[in-house]
Amino acid sequence: MPSMHRRQLLAAGTAVLGMGLASAKAPAAQPFFRRTGLPIGLQLYTLGPDVAADLEGTLAAVAAIGYRRVQPSSFFGRSPDELRAAIDRAGLTCRSVHVQPRTLDGDLGKLAQDVLTLGATEAALSIPNLPPRFGGPASGEAPGTFLRRVVPQLTADDWKGNADLLNARGAALKQAGVRLGYHNHNFEFAPLAGGGTGFDILLRETDPTLVNFELDVGWAVAAGMDPVALLNRYKGRFSLMHVKDVKASTRANHVLQMDPTEVGSGGIDWARVLSAGYVAGVRGFYVEQEPPFAFPRLQSARISYDYLARLAA
Repeated sequence: MPSMHRRQLLAAGTAVLGMGLASAKAPAAQPFFRRTGLPIGLQLYTLGPDVAADLEGTLAAVAAIGYRRVQPSSFFGRSPDELRAAIDRAGLTCRSVHVQPRTLDGDLGKLAQDVLTLGATEAALSIPNLPPRFGGPASGEAPGTFLRRVVPQLTADDWKGNADLLNARGAALKQAGVRLGYHNHNFEFAPLAGGGTGFDILLRETDPTLVNFELDVGWAVAAGMDPVALLNRYKGRFSLMHVKDVKASTRANHVLQMDPTEVGSGGIDWARVLSAGYVAGVRGFYVEQEPPFAFPRLQSARISYDYLARLAA
């Protein structure tokens, strides 16, 4: 597949920049997050093992950067009460979390209570539920390698099965006060035999009153998609966004590959994407960065925060 050089990346991830220069007399746009009154959030996956190793210190460092909201990717070996207390002590808030497929097969009442204990009301499924025929990772096989191996084998029926699961679990969690969602990578956009994509099926087959979506912008762009077009097409379905940037060297693919970078250092027009997200209904914006990192993880989180804090849109 051809390399996504800067022109291609802008076309896939941001389209054109606008309709010309604004009038010199036009007032300067306000920073997006000041204008909307929304906090800049951080998905704690970004910080890797540091979170579990030093929860209190890491959360304090996140707050010192300026972040006011976090999205946990797990409980980091703590109880929900312990994690909530640590988040509170850092002066942070939590409104959404990530969950794994196996948690949707367990005690949904307990899952809902754990989510609510953190102060969250949304739980996003971070990867699709894989059918039993795939088994699990081979001996010594990393989870990411396993996913890259088996996800291309998912069929339209597999994606419909995921939609059914989301509807059923979403209905149960809604009664407990938690909204279920789904977070994309790039494999959902792979063409399926017979046409369409897994993402098309998930959006079409899930009940909007039961299931929301979290748009991971970086993974969508890595798949060659225009995130603004997705937001416009499915307006009202996205409540969360991962603000994730990619370098122009990223090659369009559907197998969990990208060249990551700090927000504002890649080729995505974030003013356009954030504005479109807000209009489409997104109210939770979370910085997330994939490895490898060019800087220490907290430094990368600071670079992304500083860019977003001043970004006018």
